[in-house]
Amino acid sequence: MSKPLPLPPSEPGDPAPAMLGPQIRQLALQFAAALAVLSLAWPYYGIRNEELPWPQTAFAIGGIAALFATISRQPWWWRLMHALFAPLAWSVSRLAIDPGWFLLLFVLLLLVYRGALTGQVPLYFSNRPSAAAIAKLTADRHDLRFLDLGAGIGSVLIPLASERPEAHFSGVENAPATWLIGRLRSAGLANCDWRWGDIWQTDLSGHNVVYAFLSPAPMAALWEKVQKEMPPGSLFVSNSFPVPGVAATRIIDVDDARQTRLYCYRI
Repeated sequence: MSKPLPLPPSEPGDPAPAMLGPQIRQLALQFAAALAVLSLAWPYYGIRNEELPWPQTAFAIGGIAALFATISRQPWWWRLMHALFAPLAWSVSRLAIDPGWFLLLFVLLLLVYRGALTGQVPLYFSNRPSAAAIAKLTADRHDLRFLDLGAGIGSVLIPLASERPEAHFSGVENAPATWLIGRLRSAGLANCDWRWGDIWQTDLSGHNVVYAFLSPAPMAALWEKVQKEMPPGSLFVSNSFPVPGVAATRIIDVDDARQTRLYCYRI
């Protein structure tokens, strides 16, 4: 079994910690909205010796949070989440659910969606048509050394490793549940190295094809890492999310229901 990759101390400019910034900003925005509303509501109702009307307060916090999100030019989905967070939190509090269930739900989500929390990378599953397109793309590389960054449960890696026993395949995943599933699925493949680790601490220099299906957020930082570490003549493939400001060497339209595009960048 592969040992977990060591995580050295972060260096200045390391993109991994930088990915935490947006989450902190969203929490700060929600906190500022709550503070703005409560700093006015509590004194007002305290002077009148009246109980704070929590339903109206929750909706007021949601409205102010949505306003702050709009002023700070957040994407529409963040505005919606900020608007709904406080009202939904109040509504759920009225259900008198045992806190242990919330803890269990949080742990389960962390086991599967850790990447969304630490790096703005939700769990996306590559489909079989995408795997087939990548197999065709890499068919002429007889010395194929393939790396899947954020490999999930091995949706791409395992079909490719099964089809190309002479090539070498590696997958990196940091969500415990998906890592375990992928580890079990790849156990019988001698040419597949399934790793627990952080994509930002993974050395790309030993691979001539690197594949990623992440999100728009880390693509610029990942491109810098790719350029620094991948050898000349190698290939970087991004599923669905292009590198901002960089023209792809080739774009492959996958014949599937969600109209997947593979953005290919030759180094």
